[in-house]
Amino acid sequence: MRDITISNDIIPVGQFKSGLAKYLKEIQEKKNSLIITQNGKPAGVLISPSEFDELRQTKLFIDSISRGLSDSEKGEKYITSQLKKELRKARKNKGQWSYTGQKKL
Repeated sequence: MRDITISNDIIPVGQFKSGLAKYLKEIQEKKNSLIITQNGKPAGVLISPSEFDELRQTKLFIDSISRGLSDSEKGEKYITSQLKKELRKARKNKGQWSYTGQKKL
């Protein structure tokens, strides 16, 4: 995601409505975001689907790391053999992950 340019990337909702197709095309091509204001205050942000996917994946990754750190702090850890066993079990159950049988080290 590139930096926001105030003169180009912040527009009032009325201007956005009148140029909707133009702005949708622009965010797709330039990979920029568009801040839409209403009554002079930010009301929404328009980003391309690829930017949305990237932000979502980044958030999921960070959340996963946070859960892992939290589990580790609580002492909920797997040794390698336990992890392999759980992964094999999950694959047999069509990818369903289960925290049952966790052993604390």
